[in-house]
Amino acid sequence: MRTQLFVGSLASTVTSLSLKDLCTTSYAASKLPAAGTYLGITIDPASVITTLTSNYTLSNQVFYPDANVAYCNITFSYTHDGRNDLVNVAYFAPDPSAFNNRFLATGGGGLAINSGATSVTGGVSIGAVGGLTDGGFGSFTTQEDVHFLLANGTVNWENAYMFGYQAIHEMTVLGKQFTKNLMAMQNTTKLYAYYQGCSEGGREGWSQIQRFEELDGASVSAPAFRYAHQQIQHLYSNVVEKTLDYFPPPCELDAIANATIKFCDPLDGKTDGVVARSDLCKLHFNVTSTIGLPYYCPAKVGGGNPFGSGSGQPIPAQNGTVSAKATVVAQTIIDGLHDSQGRQAYFSYQPAATFADAQTKYNNATGEWELSISGLGGEFVTRYIWLQNTSTLASLDGVTYNTLKEWMYDLWQTYEDSLQTTSPDLSRFEASGGKILHIHGESDNSIPAASSVHYWESVRSIMYPELSYNKSTAKLQDFYRFFLVPGAAHCSPNSYQQNGGWPQTVMTQLIDWVENEKAPGTLNATVLLGANKGQNQQICLWPLRPVYGNDSTVPECVYDQESINSWHYDLNAFKMPVY
Repeated sequence: MRTQLFVGSLASTVTSLSLKDLCTTSYAASKLPAAGTYLGITIDPASVITTLTSNYTLSNQVFYPDANVAYCNITFSYTHDGRNDLVNVAYFAPDPSAFNNRFLATGGGGLAINSGATSVTGGVSIGAVGGLTDGGFGSFTTQEDVHFLLANGTVNWENAYMFGYQAIHEMTVLGKQFTKNLMAMQNTTKLYAYYQGCSEGGREGWSQIQRFEELDGASVSAPAFRYAHQQIQHLYSNVVEKTLDYFPPPCELDAIANATIKFCDPLDGKTDGVVARSDLCKLHFNVTSTIGLPYYCPAKVGGGNPFGSGSGQPIPAQNGTVSAKATVVAQTIIDGLHDSQGRQAYFSYQPAATFADAQTKYNNATGEWELSISGLGGEFVTRYIWLQNTSTLASLDGVTYNTLKEWMYDLWQTYEDSLQTTSPDLSRFEASGGKILHIHGESDNSIPAASSVHYWESVRSIMYPELSYNKSTAKLQDFYRFFLVPGAAHCSPNSYQQNGGWPQTVMTQLIDWVENEKAPGTLNATVLLGANKGQNQQICLWPLRPVYGNDSTVPECVYDQESINSWHYDLNAFKMPVY
């Protein structure tokens, strides 16, 4: 159970401190972590800046319900002894009267190490001091790739390790002590430390879970771990199109996705526009059934393209019928990357996910749709493999499925100890008493949902090899629980499947597990889009899968071996196990 924060004479002293009093440079500077809190770090007291926000509205956030909060943003800088560097950190502190003995570390997305105010203000809403870092990259808005290379061919390894795991760890250790000082917590009072992040932020969360014991609980969503495979995966759809020599209009792929959703929607026993059983969809839907299906998308005159296939260029109306060539492209993408010997190198997106990586661009001069190389995937070739200071991969000429496999291997071996983030041994975190809630949208079109399933299975089999599947699953769920979110997209609800619930209160359930020992059997979800907005739903705990009977609001969570098998992959294109 939670320990109460204010006791005895301390309570009257601290509760008399207002947020305005706390939010002064002198007070904040007097509460900085003492020298030696983190060996090798020196904080600059003169760098402290405080900014008071008395009325901030959180609205339309996917990980926190709407709320009004007041907070003090306290930033300061530190250096690593022996380096000529500068790292900035920021901590958003709630009013002392609203503080609930909590610290929240946060991460970023894409190539950013933080999400700005988005996550930390959410932390304030749960009574936590929320922390973020700039990783030493120059500012809170500077992305990691800006300084990844010191020169062509020369990696800035300090940058790589700070992005990989070190900066979040330092921000967390300093932040926990700063929170205790700032809120005048007694040494005997428990400070609960949490983490929340999605995508790159999810990977950063796993970097902390796998290496340290600083956290009591972590909410990690759609993590971009297995970094080498994940980033090159973004190029796979492009290479499929180039190999098959067909570049479908975005509207044609959209028609295939919508037809998949329509067919697979009722496979869970309920027709609601949501594919809750993409495993059954994979087993029963035939993409070739969409051949001849008509499609139409109106012209777009400037201002970009809703399918991501242009930057401000006019796009003509798209109309026609789904071709056999398009279905071959779609099915090859869904099947995942195989090398020339038919061995699987990686998995792809579930059926019912849209084909974001496969989006083509329209050439107004030729009147043709043509290849559009994924910028994210391309940069990981040019900057992180070839070590050239550019994010643009100009061509995929000569690139085969074997090439993609080799690029995955090169990235994996080069950044195994910094960015890959797939260690399956969580023994130390388990022993520390920490808890993990891991979620992934089942129709994620950026990071395959199978990526999270594969990691969960790696942890289960590595940590408890002597136990049966059921016993090892139960043992793992004592501290690590995983949920696939039906119909959800990447780190958000899905506009293609609007009636799907999203676990907006996952942090509340994590807190209840950590502080009150109430492990979630299902995850609460709220419909955030469409006509059913506000409806509550429940998400099944993996490996159980949802089936709807007479009660169409609460699923029966069942064990389905065929379903589980469809999520398991032998990535036998590599000699080493891929965790």
